[in-house]
Amino acid sequence: MGTKSSLKERTDNRVKEPKQYNVIMLNDDFTTMEFVVSVLVDIFRKDEVTAQAIMMNVHKNGQAVVGKYPYDIAVTRVNTVHDRARSEGFPFRMTVEEA
Repeated sequence: MGTKSSLKERTDNRVKEPKQYNVIMLNDDFTTMEFVVSVLVDIFRKDEVTAQAIMMNVHKNGQAVVGKYPYDIAVTRVNTVHDRARSEGFPFRMTVEEA
């Protein structure tokens, strides 16, 4: 009748991790340190001590990486921060760069 052939199909089941993007906080002379710490705690889920350390790093060095996220999450968090800053009258800025 028919011949049996053993044909094996190869499948690639590996899940590709999404590209990661750094969220970078930039220093300015107008945004208060308290606002920066509150953003780090509320939006980026940093504890108070880590938030203070990041804020001082930004203050001294002009910028710092706040976290690494997939693109959509990084952009959403930055937009949330910018909305909050504008509503409170601060010119605060953050950027997103591929890690």
